[in-house]
Amino acid sequence: MSEQSEKRHADLGIHGKHEDDALHPHKTHPHRGPILQRARLISLGVLICLGLGGVATFALRASHAHALTQAVEEHGKLYVTVVTAKPATGTGSLTLPGTLQGMIEAPIYARSSGYVVRWHKDIGARVAKGDVLAEIDTPDIDQQLAQAIAAREQAASSLDLAKTSAERWEALRKKDAVTQQELNERNSAFSQAKANLAAADANVVRLQKQTEFKRIVAPFSGVVTHRNVEVGDLIDAGNGGAAKALFSLAQVDTLRVYVYVPQAYAQRMKAGDTVSISQKELPGQIFHGTVARTAGAIDVATRTMQLEINLQNKDNTLLAGAYVEVALPVSGSTELLTVPSNVILFRPEGTRVAVVNANGQVQLRTVTIGHDLGNKLEILDGITVSDKLVLNPADSLADKDVVIVVPSQPEEQKKAAA
Repeated sequence: MSEQSEKRHADLGIHGKHEDDALHPHKTHPHRGPILQRARLISLGVLICLGLGGVATFALRASHAHALTQAVEEHGKLYVTVVTAKPATGTGSLTLPGTLQGMIEAPIYARSSGYVVRWHKDIGARVAKGDVLAEIDTPDIDQQLAQAIAAREQAASSLDLAKTSAERWEALRKKDAVTQQELNERNSAFSQAKANLAAADANVVRLQKQTEFKRIVAPFSGVVTHRNVEVGDLIDAGNGGAAKALFSLAQVDTLRVYVYVPQAYAQRMKAGDTVSISQKELPGQIFHGTVARTAGAIDVATRTMQLEINLQNKDNTLLAGAYVEVALPVSGSTELLTVPSNVILFRPEGTRVAVVNANGQVQLRTVTIGHDLGNKLEILDGITVSDKLVLNPADSLADKDVVIVVPSQPEEQKKAAA
C-alpha cells in the first residue's frame, strides 16, 4: 500500500516525506518558531524580574545597614554642656542658717513650794524689771517661819540666863568661892547660847527671804514668751525633780543669733564684721548685725567655729525663735578660680575635671580644691579661665573621648553662674 502511494506521488511529482526531510534537513515545523520565541521572551522576563528583585533586595539591605551604622554612630556620640572657670572676686559672702534668740532669755522658776493664788502676766505681755508675774501661797514656809521665830525666842532666853550665870560666876571667882573650872563652864555656856541665838536669827532671816519668793517677779525687762501655770497648780521649788518653769521671759529689743562657720572660713571671721540677715517671710528686707564675738576655737566634733551676732530690733520686726539666713562677708583671692560644684569628678586618682579641647576630645585634669562656697568651689590649680569644663560629667567619661559640645541654654547658664 505504501509502495503504491509512493509511486503515485512520484508520478504526480510529489516528493515523499523522507525525501523532503532529506532535501531540507534544517526546515522546522511552521508553529515551532513562535513557540520557541515566546519561551525565550518569558525566560528573559523571568531573569529580568529575578535580577531586579536581587538588586532591590541588595539595595534594601544596604540601606538598612547604612541606617544602622548611622544610628550606632549617633548613639555613640557624647553631647556635653561646658562652662568656663571664673576668677574669684575679692569679696564674697557665705550664707549660713541661724535662729534668732533674745539677748537675754530665761525660764522663771519658783523658789518656794506652794499653790498658785493668781497670775498677773500672760504671753506677749511686756514687763519691766521687778513686775509681779504671779503669787504663790506657801503654808509650809509660813509655819516654818513661825517655828523659827519661836526657836529664836528660846535661844534669846537661854542667852540671857547664860549671860547672868557667867557674870555671877565671874564675881564668885573673884572671891574664890568657885573654882576656875566652874567659871569656864559658865563662860562656855554663855558663848554657846550666843551662837544658838545667831543661828536662830539666821534661820528666821532665811525663811523671811523665802517668803518673799511668794511673789514671782521679772528679773529683767522683756516679753513673756511662755506661761505654764494656772490658779491652783501645785508648784515645786527650784528647777530640779518634777519642777517646771512657770514663765519664760525674753529681752527682744536686741536679738542675737549663733552660727557655726566651717573651719575653712574660721580664720577669716573677726569681731566687728557686719553681716546681713534675711528672713524668707520678710522678702526684700535685709537686716544688718555685728559679729559680737567668736569662740576662738574649732569644735572637733563638727569642725566649725561658733559666732555670736547681735542685731538691733527696736521696732520688733523680727521675732525671737525665727529661722534666718546669715550672709557672712568672706574675702577671697583674685588669683583663684571658681567653678560650679557639678563639674567635679571624684576618681581614685584624685579630684578631677573634664576639659574639652579644640578637637572635641576630653582631657581629665587633676585639680586642687580650695574653699567650698556651697554651689561653687575655689580651684587652686589645674585649670585656666579659657578651659571648657564639662557640666555634670558622666562617670564613664575617659581621656580622649570625643564629645560634641551643645550650646548651653539660658537657664543652664544662670544655674552655672549661681
